[in-house]
Amino acid sequence: MSGSAVEHLAVNERVKPRSGPADSAIAARLVTVQDMRVLVVEDEVDLAEAVARGLRREGYAVDVAVDGEQALEKLSYTDYDLVCLDLTLPKVDGRAVCRRIREGATASTDARVLMLTARDSIEDRVAGLDEGADDYLVKPYAFAELTARVRTLLRRDAGKSGAVLEVGDLRLDTARHTAHRGDRELDLTAKEFALLRYFMSRAGQVLSTEDLLEHVWDEFTDPFTNTVRVTVGTLRRKLSAAGEPPLIETLIGSGYRLIDDARDETR
Repeated sequence: MSGSAVEHLAVNERVKPRSGPADSAIAARLVTVQDMRVLVVEDEVDLAEAVARGLRREGYAVDVAVDGEQALEKLSYTDYDLVCLDLTLPKVDGRAVCRRIREGATASTDARVLMLTARDSIEDRVAGLDEGADDYLVKPYAFAELTARVRTLLRRDAGKSGAVLEVGDLRLDTARHTAHRGDRELDLTAKEFALLRYFMSRAGQVLSTEDLLEHVWDEFTDPFTNTVRVTVGTLRRKLSAAGEPPLIETLIGSGYRLIDDARDETR
């Protein structure tokens, strides 16, 4: 189980194509996801790190737990949006972890649960879903299918449909990982892309530094670091690099806001 799963995922990571025209058919079927905090629970360390690495490249903030006990500890103080949960775990198994989430015994009561397991019998799938899992993916799996299922689960709470987010003259394609302001393509790092996606999914809302750290960065980020301020600053400059009006404003003592002209006009 372990060798084939890791090998299969590693191959998919190596051959995974960069976004381009060939993705258009897939992009048409995908939906927008907001930036989300994801917990990967997997006792095979290589597989867990491969999944986390791939999801981080997609722009998600990802934490990892290698057993059920560690997962419950992280779930107790972090409000995750989605949990990729292996069924067979040491200390506390995946079904018990899922049950605790659904019972409201964690800080992640509303988290979507995607079970990842080598158990492919109908009985196992039914048992996992009955415990409260939202979806079930059998190992070995293609990374492209994993990310598609993640997007599908997260779209249920995204509040917007379509693979493209648009705010004013900003356009962000979550499937192709491209962003434009008007006709100008934006050259963004993965973190800047993730930050912009989070801003656009909450256009017009004031977002605190703590909120941005919670949803765009992972657990290893120093909460006292100035990384949020620096990243917001570089993103702000890139959005206005061609002399366009600024789009991100700083509200001293409160946070940051992506200006949404259409929404502001209705106030």
